[in-house]
Order: sequence, then C-alpha cells, then structure tokens
Amino acid sequence: MPKSTALLIMWLVVLIATASCDSTENGESIETVSESAIGRATPDVSVSGPPDSDWNWQLTGQLNTSVDAEVWDVDLFETAPEDIRQLHRDGRYVVCYFSAGTIENWRPDVNDVDESTIGLPLDDWEGERWLDIRAASVLELVKSRLRLAEQAGCDAVEPDNVDGYSNETGFSLSRPDQVRFNTEIARAAHERGLAVGLKNAFDLINTLSSEFDFAVTEQCHEYDECELTNPFTKGGKPVFNAEYPVDRAVGSTLRDEYCAEADRLGIHTLILPLELDGSWRISCG
Repeated sequence: MPKSTALLIMWLVVLIATASCDSTENGESIETVSESAIGRATPDVSVSGPPDSDWNWQLTGQLNTSVDAEVWDVDLFETAPEDIRQLHRDGRYVVCYFSAGTIENWRPDVNDVDESTIGLPLDDWEGERWLDIRAASVLELVKSRLRLAEQAGCDAVEPDNVDGYSNETGFSLSRPDQVRFNTEIARAAHERGLAVGLKNAFDLINTLSSEFDFAVTEQCHEYDECELTNPFTKGGKPVFNAEYPVDRAVGSTLRDEYCAEADRLGIHTLILPLELDGSWRISCG
C-alpha cells in the first residue's frame, strides 16, 4: 500500500472516532448519532400494538373499571399488578404510563439517576424536573422502568416527556439527541415484548413513526396539531388524544367540534379533567 494512501486511511479513522463521541455537561461520554444514521429496527414479531379503538386514560385515583373501553392507559407505579390482571380478564389492552425524560420526586426510583443529570423544574408540575437524556444513567432508569412494566404485565408503555430538546431543560439538548434517546426507548421496549407509544413530540413524528406502535397526544384539537399525526394513521397505527377543558360543562360544548375532526382524521379523542383522576370522561367513541 503506498504511504500516502496509508496516511489517508489513518486520518479517516481518527476523524470517524472523533466524530462518534461527545460528552454531556456532566462529563459523561455519549454517542452522537445523526437522524439519517439511525437504521430501522426489525420489529419484534411478539409485540402487539393496541387496537385502533376507544380508550380510557386514568393516572390518579381509584380506577373506574366501569368504563367500557378496549384500551386502558394507567400509571405504571400507582396501578397494582392485580388491577392490570383484572383489566386483562375484562378483555382490556393495558398501556402503562411513566415519565422517561423527567424525574418526579415521589417515585420510588428517584435516587437511581446521577444528581448531575437532573435539570430545571417543569412549569406547573411541582416536584418534577427535566433529565439530561444524553447520560447513560438516564437511559438505564428508563430500561429499569421497562422491566417493571414487563413484570407488571403491561401490554405497552407510554413514556412521557420525550421532547425535552424543545423545552428549557437546563441542558443543551439537540434534536439528534432526542431522536437517539427516543429510538433507544422504542427498541428497548420491543426487546421486552412491549409495544410503545410516542408521546406528543409532534416535530419528531415523521422521523419516529416507524419506530413506535401508536401515538398519545394532548390538546391537538386546541392547538390545531392533530393533522401532524397522519404518519401514524396512514401507517395503520392508532392515535389517542386527550383535551383538557376547564370543566365538564365546557368540555360538553366542545365535543361536537372536536369529535368531528377526530372522526375525519381517524384518531381517538377523549375530553378529560387535567388531573386524569377518572372523575368524568367525554369520549368521541
């Protein structure tokens, strides 16, 4: 091999190695991946996504199991495994909610992430702070929650707060950082036989809809964002949306407008109290 060719190859190796690593503000080594460099994982044939049907979303309070909906979205930590088993006996598909991009100070695993990865508080959500999604300990926290979801018998998971890059987190998060983190979550869930939903993150839907099995959105009617979920519906994947009026009376006045758009777009909209406590529910069916 000519000496000039050997030197060129050596420099290319150095450049590639340098470009593939970065670090967080906390000094943790991370891998930097562009969106175009992320390959598409082969779907796990054992993963079954939720039915494209009516749903119920309750994260607090005693579960109101009288609600007739095929898909139930419940809190991973607050819902007893026996309640999940009962929902299964009733023929329900169970999605388990947890936060992936933030830490809540009341959760039992709050001390499982490095303190240096904890950032700014979320507006209007006391006790909850953003996480540095580039840090290895944060991804490990998510994976431990996926193990818990598998052990609890959940059919799928709803990882929340996966759009930190577009919020004030206290960290310099980029869109590629977020795409990488969200993709890692989806693939880790599939490895455990869990379907996984993309929560909000409207700007990432075109990039990530092939990695996720369904979408969960909030207030897409109110903010005129529902059509952004088309990559899911066109791919035969359900979209579950929630709207939060100030009270049930106002929700009733909005039902016809919201449900007409939901029917046109093929999504499933609920009108609910912001507390998601099961106290009342208006469904578009």
